[in-house]
Amino acid sequence: MGAGQTPKSGTPGLFCSLIQCAFSVRLFSTFIQPFNHGILMSQLPDYVASAQPNSRENRAGWLMTTAASYAGVMLWFAFWQDVPSGGQSFLGGILTQGLGLAIAAVVVAAFLCHFLCYVVPGMLGMKTGLSLTVVGTSTFGVKGGFIMPGFLMGALQFGWLSVNAYFAGMLLAGMAGHAAGSLVHHAISIAWIVLATFVGMKGVRYVGAVASFTPILPIIVLALLLVNTIGGVGSFDKTRMVKDIEAKKPRLVETLAASDALPVSDAKKLDAEKYGFIKGQSVAQPVTLYGSGFLGVLSLTCAYIIGFFATAGAAGVGFCSNNKDGAAVQKGGLVGIVLATSLTGIIALIAFAGFSKNVYEDAPTLYRVTDLLQAILGDNLGKTCMLMLALAAFPSACFPTVVAADAFKTTFPKINPLITCGIGVLAAIILSVTGLAGKAGDVFTVVGASFGPICGAMAADYLLAGRKWAGPREGFNLPGWIAWFFGFIVGGATLVLTKFLGMTMPFEIPCPPLSAFIVGFVLYALFALIGLQSKVLDMPQRIDVEGN
Repeated sequence: MGAGQTPKSGTPGLFCSLIQCAFSVRLFSTFIQPFNHGILMSQLPDYVASAQPNSRENRAGWLMTTAASYAGVMLWFAFWQDVPSGGQSFLGGILTQGLGLAIAAVVVAAFLCHFLCYVVPGMLGMKTGLSLTVVGTSTFGVKGGFIMPGFLMGALQFGWLSVNAYFAGMLLAGMAGHAAGSLVHHAISIAWIVLATFVGMKGVRYVGAVASFTPILPIIVLALLLVNTIGGVGSFDKTRMVKDIEAKKPRLVETLAASDALPVSDAKKLDAEKYGFIKGQSVAQPVTLYGSGFLGVLSLTCAYIIGFFATAGAAGVGFCSNNKDGAAVQKGGLVGIVLATSLTGIIALIAFAGFSKNVYEDAPTLYRVTDLLQAILGDNLGKTCMLMLALAAFPSACFPTVVAADAFKTTFPKINPLITCGIGVLAAIILSVTGLAGKAGDVFTVVGASFGPICGAMAADYLLAGRKWAGPREGFNLPGWIAWFFGFIVGGATLVLTKFLGMTMPFEIPCPPLSAFIVGFVLYALFALIGLQSKVLDMPQRIDVEGN
């Protein structure tokens, strides 16, 4: 290109490359389709052939099934405690654009979770009465379905178990004055993981009875936070908060130097002990978000909330197999997802904003709502609330083992679940002890990158089939696997390059979990429309419940 010439847009070239790639894969598929058809499978595998749909006569009301299940997920303190920060180390987090815009971002994210990640899996569950592993065979094939999403869903359960144990252990250790990452914290987390796994595999029927009452505990804590902080919301000043952050930033940069954490207990630097913060507790790095505008806040908020919700959205297949019609699916999601997410997120924002004057005067980098329990409610009541939140989290630590055991029984029927779950427990302990489970934003990014494209591909498959389940497909269904592969890369690229490899992203991927969903949807639709979908196999025992 000569001097003075204007560079041409890369869009046409990118489009042509995508088309060439699609037809190259189509040509390749002509060689593997005979393999798919003749060698891989012409009959249903056992896990599909033996699947029995939940009949309409066994369906229950949406309020006590779907809505209650999802509300329990969104009431988990590990979710809402980091909403003000968006799960990242940003000073002021999503409140740097003001409380109103932060609340709007939370509500938008809640609706996106409902309509993008939940509705299609929920409709598929309602219409088929089948599990996610079986329903996933339409998108990934009968050979691929037990791996994706079946095995992946099981494996990720131990990631959730590690997150649960890490934060529950942090609260319980904090009650005794021990810091996050201390020996006491690790010991509690390990015991939590082992006990939850044991109960989940041996006594889940007892846990179910307790779990029906524990959601009231986080509701009480949230109500106390709201009552004690809403009076300070009127004095919340985002401009002053940003100025306070900037004024303290040089000192924080100097103090952090070669480390990524600042001990809050150092009274000479932050004078935070009078607020009851735990000795040695870590706080965020001096990075600000306020210059990126509302879109930056919205992107961070959606990335955090959608990333957290992605697996729960796909699990809507199982939750909604108990629903009677499409209206029940919608109502269950609007109440259990949109309403519950909005309320917990908004109360967390109000609690932080209402107490922000005290926070930013002395400890401008504290951003977790649970860090402020003792400061807001007093020492004794704050510790009691920490105990309540930890106890409420235990039943949800048991159920991942049940889900994982069922998934592993399907994918590895000849291996004792004690062995596969034992490996998962070891992985959960490693994640917790190393502190990786405590990096909520990073964990949710991985989850969103994994299940965002799955939800996107399932949505495309559902719409292309005429808003119904197409049925199990033969072998490995290429559109599903291609969509997931590239969606996962898009969703996880930023985290891998910046956090694991220490590199700089050449460009920014907005809201990675949402981008992963879009890539999964578009690529599945593209490769399905050019004829790459595998043959649909007959499934005599299937039911097809009508309803939109």
